Amino acid sequence: MQTENKTSPYYRTKLRGLYTTARADAEAECSILRHALDKIAEIKSLLEERRIAAKMAGVNSDNDPPRKTMRRGVLMTLLQQSAMTLPLWIGKPGDSPPPLCGAMPASSDYVAKQGDKVAARVKAVDGDEQWILAEVVSYSHSANKYEVDDIDEEGKERHTLSRRRIIPLPQWKANPETDPEALFSKDQLVLALYPQTTCFYRALIHTHPHRPQDDYSVLFEDTSYADGYSPPLNVAQRYVVACKENKKK
Repeated sequence: MQTENKTSPYYRTKLRGLYTTARADAEAECSILRHALDKIAEIKSLLEERRIAAKMAGVNSDNDPPRKTMRRGVLMTLLQQSAMTLPLWIGKPGDSPPPLCGAMPASSDYVAKQGDKVAARVKAVDGDEQWILAEVVSYSHSANKYEVDDIDEEGKERHTLSRRRIIPLPQWKANPETDPEALFSKDQLVLALYPQTTCFYRALIHTHPHRPQDDYSVLFEDTSYADGYSPPLNVAQRYVVACKENKKK
């Protein structure tokens, strides 16, 4: 004959108290971690402001010798570091991912700040148009136009572009485990930064990240392959944005 185990009122009360204490401790720890992340974001923002100020001082100074162009290997390393250190969006229970978290688009009235990295559509030397990785220099509200520097030219190539030629890059990584809706879907058409370059090309999502540190796997449009697409290549969340053109070229 089986005896039914019943928890006495005393132990139920004790368990409830332990649960309440554990939950309060967890919430306090979350609060501390969020505060620490805010401080890290503040420090990164200050460092970025100093970098921009130093860059502008170099551009505006006539006495300083011209700066050497950054070696390509160094630039590629910096771009990888920027992708790796992109903060992960960690919302509170019930929060929705904000604009520019992963695949979430910017709001219609959003204006990128000085120093922000963007995908910019420019005319190449041969007259063709291409999407490049660029840095915002300024924005004119009266003209509705940006001034951006080609990231690959150390500020030597400056472009004045309308808003429709600018796509802001994500400011947070989306967590696939908690916010899968903030990721691009399989077979979705995107613009992705081709590995070891500073140009964006059209691609299809092959697989999306399964963990916060994972990259997208994408298939770039490439007519040299029989099916019109390259083998799968990894691209970080930082450098994958929505494609405004739906038709395959």
